[in-house]
Amino acid sequence: MTLEVPDPDRFRWSADAIREVGYRFVDLIADHLTSLPDRPVFTPYPPALRDELLAAPLPEDGVDAATLLEELARFVEPYPFGNGHPRFYGWVNPPPAVIGVFAEALASAMNPSVAGGNHAAVHLETLVVRWLAELLGFPAGTGGLLVSGGSMATLTGLAVARTVALGPEVRAEGLVGDPGRTRGRPRIYVGVEAHSCVRKSAELLGLGHDALRVIPSDADRRIDVDALRSAIAADRRAGDHPLAVVASAGTVNTGAIDPLEAIADLCAAEHLWMHVDAAYGGPAILSARYRAELAPIARADSIAVDPHKWLYVPVEAGLCLCRDPAAMRATFSHVPAYLRTDGDPDGVGGPMWRSEIGFQQTRGFRALKIWACLRFHGLRGYTLAIEHDIALAARLAAAVAQAPELELAAKPGLSVVCFRLRGDVDGGRTRAALRRLQIGGEAFVAGTEIDGRAAMRACVVNPRAREEDIDRLVAAVRSIARDLG
Repeated sequence: MTLEVPDPDRFRWSADAIREVGYRFVDLIADHLTSLPDRPVFTPYPPALRDELLAAPLPEDGVDAATLLEELARFVEPYPFGNGHPRFYGWVNPPPAVIGVFAEALASAMNPSVAGGNHAAVHLETLVVRWLAELLGFPAGTGGLLVSGGSMATLTGLAVARTVALGPEVRAEGLVGDPGRTRGRPRIYVGVEAHSCVRKSAELLGLGHDALRVIPSDADRRIDVDALRSAIAADRRAGDHPLAVVASAGTVNTGAIDPLEAIADLCAAEHLWMHVDAAYGGPAILSARYRAELAPIARADSIAVDPHKWLYVPVEAGLCLCRDPAAMRATFSHVPAYLRTDGDPDGVGGPMWRSEIGFQQTRGFRALKIWACLRFHGLRGYTLAIEHDIALAARLAAAVAQAPELELAAKPGLSVVCFRLRGDVDGGRTRAALRRLQIGGEAFVAGTEIDGRAAMRACVVNPRAREEDIDRLVAAVRSIARDLG
């Protein structure tokens, strides 16, 4: 029997072939990024094209690279999410730093699994984790793991909190064993504006979302620390087991920053784990405006931060920092025989495997694009970009406050501005205006609710935006408001 071998031109490319096709991909990327300002911010995917795309059969034979590029140019590139555009302010989705795009390509070419081993990707992740820990004020020796984003970082941090609070036996017994019975029901305390990933994490960790205690907000939409203290005391009297507090260093909805110093003091006094969701707001510690307010992040036991948000790194790039690296290993370490090494840090196995401090085994080379962006822009470059975004958000808030058709829906925080059409009690006109703005293509913001009323929400994490882009957004919304009457 003769072994049929794969087409060598498909799997063993020459340097010339890689360059020829690669340059055409770079041309497509360059045209995409540079043409965005002259295109609509968002264009819905055409139904007919969608139907054609989704009807395509599983390919029996491959196409050549030229045909593939033609299909990318037809089906994919013209219909982005929109976040590369200078007038996109939806959710917390920045444009990608171009240097990160190139680094991502090299990471894909190397294609390592960063579970462990003595290779560049492992050591670069160690360095990137240290750099980000230093940026946020954490001490030397802090543990950390790059993950997909803030949701996985929060799940990781709260998993460690569960092990610390209930003991290592929880890994064997689960919550049906003694950890769940003799110590009372575990409780996690969150603010009204806490990210939905906290609830998902409680469910996945076997605590159930009924374990969450939602603490009311103060006048500035931050966790009310007095109410938090009272809730902890009441749960202890009821025989429950307070486990952790999740504070926000910039809520997604309004950008509010919880009173981190007071919460850290309370957690220390009550011996509770403090997890901080800094997925969005953490890098604002570089700004003069928020440096002092965010400094208490460094007192947390664990923290979630997303370089793919306010450091503009291409997704996915999240980070879980944990003050006690041994607790991370006690929570996740499981080394089957086929992964055991001789323990020689200079041998093939290298240092402790990163798969021992998190859930994933196979892990992508996320560190390279973060490292490249930090090296290319430096802290000064990032400080200027973040302060630029904060200043543009302030310009937007001022323009809304002065516009007769509009009104602020909440106190602006970080780079988030929530607003609505003035006098729109039931939210109908605001929702209609939002849809017209999004579909119209002039600018893009997201929708939300503030105190049960519809609002538009702009989050400026876009160093490509300029003052005139903010002015065009306001002009577009005001024009729509006048049309709606």
